[in-house]
Amino acid sequence: MASGLQDSKQQQIPVQRLQIYSTRNTGVSPFWREKYEREAKKYWDVFYKRHQDRFFKDRHYLDKEWGSYFSGAGRKVILEVGCGAGNTIFPVIASYPDAFVYACDFSPRAIELVKTHKEFEGSRVSAFVSDLTADDLCKQISPSSVDIVTMIFMLSAVSPEKMHQVLQNIRKVIKPNGYVLFRDYATGDLAQERFSGKDQKISDNFYVRGDGTRAYYFSNEFLTNLFKENSFNVDELGVCCKQVENRSRELVMNRRWVQAVFRISDGANSSYSKKASKEAEPKANCLDSEEVKEDNVRGHVNGSAIDLSEGLAVDMFGVSPSSKNEIIEVNVRGSNFQISVLSKEYQHTCKSTGLMLWESARLMASVLAENPNIVEGKRALELGCGCGGICSMVSAKYADLIVATDGDAFALELLAKNVVSNLPPPLLTKLVTKRLEWGNRDHIEEVKEVSNTGFDVIVGTDVTYIPEAILPLFATASELIASSGSSKDNKEPALILCHVFRRVDEPSLLSAAGQYGFRLVDRWPARDSTSQSIINDWFLDNGLKDDLPSTALNILLFHKD
Repeated sequence: MASGLQDSKQQQIPVQRLQIYSTRNTGVSPFWREKYEREAKKYWDVFYKRHQDRFFKDRHYLDKEWGSYFSGAGRKVILEVGCGAGNTIFPVIASYPDAFVYACDFSPRAIELVKTHKEFEGSRVSAFVSDLTADDLCKQISPSSVDIVTMIFMLSAVSPEKMHQVLQNIRKVIKPNGYVLFRDYATGDLAQERFSGKDQKISDNFYVRGDGTRAYYFSNEFLTNLFKENSFNVDELGVCCKQVENRSRELVMNRRWVQAVFRISDGANSSYSKKASKEAEPKANCLDSEEVKEDNVRGHVNGSAIDLSEGLAVDMFGVSPSSKNEIIEVNVRGSNFQISVLSKEYQHTCKSTGLMLWESARLMASVLAENPNIVEGKRALELGCGCGGICSMVSAKYADLIVATDGDAFALELLAKNVVSNLPPPLLTKLVTKRLEWGNRDHIEEVKEVSNTGFDVIVGTDVTYIPEAILPLFATASELIASSGSSKDNKEPALILCHVFRRVDEPSLLSAAGQYGFRLVDRWPARDSTSQSIINDWFLDNGLKDDLPSTALNILLFHKD
């Protein structure tokens, strides 16, 4: 009777298809907004450490677009704000031998790249670190001494709330008849559209990229009001529009930039010059034509190449998973694994948790290495193994069969590479990778085909942190675990979960487990002396307790009724 009631109860529980990572679009959390603001300098410093001076092309189009401002009688004093690696500075001093350039950036590494550039001359360029939202430019530059300020894809990296501080800082050093030459991202740009489907929105038109740097997308109205409120007039203002074709991927993409010229207000009521009013409409040819090469991707417009150096290649085309990966070395009780994972600089905005290595996986892999009898001679299954798969790779040494599964196709792609690069050929035949979204009937049936009598051991590490995933997790495990007495050693099939309790507490987890016939037989750390010693024995006389990556880790051992 009890068994019948249990079967009836299980039939009433709907099994939904669910991956172990959330797909909800809620934008950037307050915690991360503050972190991105507080550590903006660090993220750009890491950017220049990673890319050096290879990411952006030198901006040789400046002479064609704004040559009339740079030329003329007398020596021009120019301030380049957000100079980066010097892609604006060096084309300017090459074209105008009499020009003197002040160059500032809040990334120390960027300034170091400028100073070590082969064309850097201290007599022509003064480069210094400065955060224009906080530091006073007058400490480096004499007041009212600069003829031209260039802002090339710089202001978009600043929080909208702090943009006025940048402009007020610039006003202190620019001459009364000086100009600000401006180019930056416009609303409706392809990169902004790409952000719309991701949890990367900080505020209206303001987003964080995968590497932690930020980008604001300007409308003409916002930009005009911003400069007017800080006592600048608009001399020119237009939107640059280009259709960019990536032929290898058969994509046509719309790129949009704002290009403008501002000058200090003379008190007149009009905020636009006649020239500005004529150029307020989007312009089709405001970019010069020159060869482009960004990560071996070429952009073509009407048969000619265009300059995309200021547009981030990652935003436009995306990047291959390998370009965002890093190799980490993992030592599991004397065995070394070289694991390719998502680089740390991209992990904070990545929805898929399977592209990184969790501490619970390290612990469980060590437990399996020190206690091979857990899987020895058995058929084992790992749920939510992610790209690392170290538990499965350790198990492959002892188990008859190990199936490593995850719901994320990208994680599985990376996992397959990690398996091939770390296991010798004899073990490769025992390890199978399969895609498995919990509750997905087709995926479950495909896994069953690998072991039609089920699995003697099922392992999951840090797969219990999303409440919505808990029932599908146990429902899937229930279908894939072997029946009692079917293993070679007649031991009961086991489900082992290792995790840190986060959004799902232990009582909720045990309740869900019970609904699918799983009975908790042991836990670690033990709560009282009455607990069985199955898991505790895994830690005896092997030093595992001394190497625990986190004291918050828990292990739960279930048998199936």
